[in-house]
Amino acid sequence: MWPACGALRAWALPLARPLGARACGGGGGISYTQGQSPEPRTREYFYYVDHQGQLFLDDSKMKNFITCFKDPQFLVTFFSRLRPNRSGRYEASFPFLSLCGRERNFLRCDDRPVVFTHLLAAGPGPPRLSYCGGGEALAVPFEPARLVPLADNGRLYHPAPERAGGVGLVRSALAFELSACFEYAPGATALPSHVRWQGRRLALTMDLVPLLLAAPQP
Repeated sequence: MWPACGALRAWALPLARPLGARACGGGGGISYTQGQSPEPRTREYFYYVDHQGQLFLDDSKMKNFITCFKDPQFLVTFFSRLRPNRSGRYEASFPFLSLCGRERNFLRCDDRPVVFTHLLAAGPGPPRLSYCGGGEALAVPFEPARLVPLADNGRLYHPAPERAGGVGLVRSALAFELSACFEYAPGATALPSHVRWQGRRLALTMDLVPLLLAAPQP
């Protein structure tokens, strides 16, 4: 069991639907029970991360800032162990899995499992993007030239850890701040061609587009 995991889950479960089988949001007639034990000494839990990077029990009645998980230690442990779900269970509905011993924690997402929420630019080191409430412990180097704005949904993306899909969503508030750095080619209004960062003018590589287009829609 993760540190503080049991206490946090005990706090969150009353905010979720009453324990019992329910059809998960992924459709397909899949059902589950939070904390179910399909095998001896094995427990399974089901989570959801929204487009703001907030983590919830999947069957929470309300999903907002009050009901999301906030403990940094729990979030760091959960997201640092996140992998594609190749367990043979709930793979279509919950495409990611975070393991802790014999505990399986399935995750589905509004868009991407990694959502960048803060730019960590203070200090002597290079800037980093922090994700999913983990602060410095969940952060990647900021690569402004590899930002990807998608015209189809108006969202912004950035490289993420490979184990979590290789690309993450930038939270809307942070995306709005970064959009001030974009430059557009003459006559172009849909997508920027360059980004200005720390006195440099960088061409957007758009190298993550194939990865985004290849990802199954949530």
